[in-house]
Amino acid sequence: MPTFQYSALDSQGVEIKDEIDALSEKEAISKIRNLGYFPTKVRARGAAKKAGGAAGVPKKRRGAGGKVRVKAITQFARQLSTLQDAGLPILRSLRILEEQQKAGTFKRIIGYIGDDIEGGSTLSEAMGHFPRAFDRLFVSMVAAGEAGGVLDLILSRVADFMEKAAKLKSRVIGAMIYPSVVITFAFTIIILLMTFVIPNFTSVLTEMTGDDELPMLTQYVLAVSDWIAYRYGWAVMLGVPFGIVFMLRFVRRFRTGRFVLDSIKLKLPVVGQLSGKISVTRWTRTLGTLISAGVPILDAITVTAETAGNEVYSRTLANVHDSIRQGDTFAGPLKQSKTVDLIVSNMVAVGEETGDLDKMLLKVADNYDEQVDVLVAGLMSMLEPVMVVVLGLIVMTIVLSVFLPMIKIITTMTV
Repeated sequence: MPTFQYSALDSQGVEIKDEIDALSEKEAISKIRNLGYFPTKVRARGAAKKAGGAAGVPKKRRGAGGKVRVKAITQFARQLSTLQDAGLPILRSLRILEEQQKAGTFKRIIGYIGDDIEGGSTLSEAMGHFPRAFDRLFVSMVAAGEAGGVLDLILSRVADFMEKAAKLKSRVIGAMIYPSVVITFAFTIIILLMTFVIPNFTSVLTEMTGDDELPMLTQYVLAVSDWIAYRYGWAVMLGVPFGIVFMLRFVRRFRTGRFVLDSIKLKLPVVGQLSGKISVTRWTRTLGTLISAGVPILDAITVTAETAGNEVYSRTLANVHDSIRQGDTFAGPLKQSKTVDLIVSNMVAVGEETGDLDKMLLKVADNYDEQVDVLVAGLMSMLEPVMVVVLGLIVMTIVLSVFLPMIKIITTMTV
């Protein structure tokens, strides 16, 4: 009788590694579950050797290190789910999807995954070799689907999750395009005015009135124009945004830096509220999807903390993870952290009591998703008049600085 090596988690979330005799992988999984364990990895003994080291980290494969579009991965998950539901073997399904892919990075990755599976690896192990295409969330859910024998259902849920996450991201980015374009054009026009137009008025105005008699507003504008046009002020103004972006990216390379920046972002008016709701939507949907897929809650929280996208919530989830390991509830430490609204911690508490934590988390995500839409629409409606007023004030200041000396001269001549 074949012997299967397995890794599993007991009721306390402690990892157990052992061997079990069974006629097939499904029978091995069933026997492991009967022991009261949740299997996370099951393979026939000796499969790793047959794979020629496929279970470990393979050598770098040519043309497989590029970034893959989320849309392509989502479509792949959806199609693979359909093929698995139709009863096709996983290797044949992958070869079919490889053939229909256009030549490029993703086609090669699918081919390499098929090679690993042919050599004895599981689908999750093979996907784990390509983290730029399949992140830890994707791999963890696939592993849970393999262990539970519901890979087709899990792949469908992964596709749904990725589609909703992509829609949320596209809505936020789309909302920022209009103000970004307006601000860029306005900024460019102002620099051109201060560089090429205002300097032409300087000599005329000073000859007509003299430096000491120019209105204070005019003197300030002429000084700024001189700085921009002749003292490389234009270079400073163009370089500052790039410098800020570079500095922020550098700071975010460190965990403490990310925590400080994310804490500040959450405290900003309007923007902080929007950022917080987006983060809550992301981690609740991620955690709910993982739990519904059968991933043990401690593993699910670990994966969610790593993919939360906000260090404040990552630390909160890490604290929740430690509390659950010590026998505490999910809702208790979440409420104490004060990083989420009471409605979130209360719904989590209800989910724990009823045994529907995954459903409650997904309801929170859907609810906050709608709130994000409302906030984005409100921010856009508020941002448009603010931009008009600010740009109008800047243009009015420049125009007044030019016309005030002329008005003063005309008034003097009249008197």
